[in-house]
Amino acid sequence: MLNKTFIKEIFESIQGEGPYVGYKQLFIRFSNCNLNCSYCDTDFKSDLKEFTPFSLIEIVKKYSNIHSISLTGGEPLLDVSFLKEFLPLVNKKVYLETNGTLYTNLNEIINFIDIISMDVKINSSSKNGDLFNLHQKFIQIALDNNKEIFIKLVFDENITEEEIINTINLAKKNNILIVLQPKMNENTLCVSSYDINNILDLFIKKYDNVRLIPQMHKFINVQ
Repeated sequence: MLNKTFIKEIFESIQGEGPYVGYKQLFIRFSNCNLNCSYCDTDFKSDLKEFTPFSLIEIVKKYSNIHSISLTGGEPLLDVSFLKEFLPLVNKKVYLETNGTLYTNLNEIINFIDIISMDVKINSSSKNGDLFNLHQKFIQIALDNNKEIFIKLVFDENITEEEIINTINLAKKNNILIVLQPKMNENTLCVSSYDINNILDLFIKKYDNVRLIPQMHKFINVQ
């Protein structure tokens, strides 16, 4: 039986987050999520369009001048059955943006993924509880399959010392990059420059593979 899924939007734009900032990507935004983050800025209930793997790949084929295809959301891995049919049709690099909790789903499509941007969801900013055990299992699957993965951490001034230590320990154990991303409202930072610098320093004192990268696409006013 052919799988179908609902897609919120498909658009070509500049990657504005993480170490691949500035690359041209085709974004495919899936409409479901298993978490409910307090800072989520996407309406997933309206303007949805249904696709099969074959109808979606016909759209993707129209875009050639891109670095990679970004699967974003929401949480793309909720649509793992659809992705198992769609991803073998793709002939571009695949960049997965994920909340890093659905590790068994990742394992089903890991061979078709090239780059993983994994959000670490800390309770002080996302209000989802402690998810570090799930994050570790998720990272382990990526590393066992020799996939590039980095941590993206959305934070505000309420980040706790325990959350900082847990994030650093997670990154250290797996020898991966931490990207610190201050909360934003539209194109305005929600964290003061003073707090941003102090929090960055707290990380760097304990782990040197850390970068501070805000949502750059919002500063240049692109989607």
